[in-house]
Amino acid sequence: MVKKARTIPRFKSEAEERKFWQSHDTADYFDLSKAQRFRFPNLKLSTTSISLRLPVSLLDQIKIAANKRDVPYQSLIKIWLSEKVG
Repeated sequence: MVKKARTIPRFKSEAEERKFWQSHDTADYFDLSKAQRFRFPNLKLSTTSISLRLPVSLLDQIKIAANKRDVPYQSLIKIWLSEKVG
């Protein structure tokens, strides 16, 4: 049995809307059978820049390894850190 979605009322303020949704189920107001996939092509993950001091010889070895894999050395460092932590 298909249930018809209710109409969302108009609210005078954000506080009024917040109070409404605290006591109502959003599933009653949205027809998910009509939902469409949406892409966010320009969405970027949050990153933070850090400063890391490395011995020159270690950085040279990392750059050589990155060059062999045809990836930027900073990306290779992130991959290795992710593999080790994850």
